[in-house]
Amino acid sequence: MKFVHIADMHFDSPFVNLSNKEYMGELRRLEQRKVFKKMIDYIKDNNIEYLFISGDLYEHKYIKQSTIEYINKLFQEIPDTKIYIAPGNHDPFLKNSYYSKFNWSNNVKIFSNNIEKIENENVNIYGYGFTDFYCENSGIENIEIDNKEKLNILVIHAALDSSNIEDRKYNPIKKNMLKAKGFDYVALGHIHKLDYNTEENQKIVYPGSTISLGFDELGKHGMIVGEFKEKELNLNFVPLDEKEYKVIQLDITNMNSKEELIEKIENVDIKENEYIEIVLNGNRNFEINVYELLKLVLNDRVIKIKDKTKIGYDLDKLSNETTLRGLFIKEMKEKLGNENINEEEKEIIEKAIEIGLDVLE
Repeated sequence: MKFVHIADMHFDSPFVNLSNKEYMGELRRLEQRKVFKKMIDYIKDNNIEYLFISGDLYEHKYIKQSTIEYINKLFQEIPDTKIYIAPGNHDPFLKNSYYSKFNWSNNVKIFSNNIEKIENENVNIYGYGFTDFYCENSGIENIEIDNKEKLNILVIHAALDSSNIEDRKYNPIKKNMLKAKGFDYVALGHIHKLDYNTEENQKIVYPGSTISLGFDELGKHGMIVGEFKEKELNLNFVPLDEKEYKVIQLDITNMNSKEELIEKIENVDIKENEYIEIVLNGNRNFEINVYELLKLVLNDRVIKIKDKTKIGYDLDKLSNETTLRGLFIKEMKEKLGNENINEEEKEIIEKAIEIGLDVLE
């Protein structure tokens, strides 16, 4: 028995946190379609019997009917593959959702908030779906596997062993409880980081997000391909997303101008399939405006610049000057020395120093 397991596709995501370049959101939405088509083609070419989608297939708030029709058309191209979808917190099974009102392909089963067991010839598929944007208890602990001669698989969107208070709103489940139930495979979704083969005989798996949603999701993204031979499970990760997000650290301590920095960024070695975030570190000797920098950098692969530098001027030396500049710095130093200012106010004062020194140059 062969299967593909994906999760967290987030079709029609606005990608608002991805970059400051307007076209990037639209480009990534097109790449979502390309990645999904690649998965369907793999299923065709390899006679995959089951497709498990463990939640967040789309963004309820932003999904377009044309995108749902595109997804469903691809499902119709694999009529011999049984498709099981467990809605998550971004695509819950609501009365007005496409899960409820759309006429899906005959090979698609969408789970709701009643735990269901679907009996097939050699495998029983258990599933549960969110029916709201939050779920504090799915009741999975009440499942009792009644036929261990067959394969038993659970498809669910859940936060596994999370100590994060926020994640307790998203179907918190204990791994030890799942292991005790005796499932042959648990197809999870929700966590966007790949987790498979990190322990011996691992059967509880996060495939990660199918396509990277931003610079907090570095590395390869794709699908889990599994095969059971009798009760023996073999798992492989197959990359699907042709683009890869990378973060490059750049120390600007020894740079003295915006022009020098832009030249340095332009000389960074970037591959054609990479999207790059430049993180500026060190001590800055000139004013930095990341929005202006991003417009001036010609390499389209650089889509985000983050400023983590600290002010690099010798304020003690400057404040001793018998000039207007010296008087200005002396006053600014007094403000910085105020114990009652917070970090945001400190950054504003430092920015004022940079602008003031530029004017008084």
